[in-house]
Amino acid sequence: MRRLHNGRVHELVRQVTKVGVASLVPELVLRLAPEPIAPWEATERKAGSIQGPPFWAHAWPGGLALARLVLDGPGLVKGKRVLDFASGCGVSAIAAVKAGASEVFATELDVFAIAAIEENAALNQVAVQVRSDDVIGRDEGWDTVLVGDVFYQAELSRQVMAWLQKLHARGAEVRIGDPGRSFLPMDLLECVATFAVVPVPAWDSVVDRPARVWRLRR
Repeated sequence: MRRLHNGRVHELVRQVTKVGVASLVPELVLRLAPEPIAPWEATERKAGSIQGPPFWAHAWPGGLALARLVLDGPGLVKGKRVLDFASGCGVSAIAAVKAGASEVFATELDVFAIAAIEENAALNQVAVQVRSDDVIGRDEGWDTVLVGDVFYQAELSRQVMAWLQKLHARGAEVRIGDPGRSFLPMDLLECVATFAVVPVPAWDSVVDRPARVWRLRR
């Protein structure tokens, strides 16, 4: 993708989304799109090249479940350095700040996702440190690692799980938000929270299951 001026990326994100609230977290406001096609086409026109799906324009069930978990149980993040991996729209990162985390790092590779996180953080008047680098395999001493809705491809799931197991082994608190997608290794996990989430059929591939939060088995 040719490089876009940061201001133009933010402008597009504002154009293709509307400010509202999502299921489970009415105390947060987010820029979201009701369906994926319009923002997808808009990003490709703006970039002048083929783009991936605009995952950042939707609040996915796993991210919502993580956000609700930390808002209801702030002890998981309060006073801690938190990584929100593949943050999407940033909902769980924003919730972690609201719950008292000392630092929150949100990672995304898509420039439009980065802009969406920054827009949503500003709407909620919180500071999130947004990063565009790939952190899989790294350990920067995070106390808590939040991972929402990433277990939808076999190879990605394998890489992420191997990384999370290493973080867990050295003492990081790892929480995975996922309704139970095909590549979620449930044999390695235990469910710690279940939430009824209102699905958005235009976006959600898993519409018949509640949103869940998992942790690695002890």
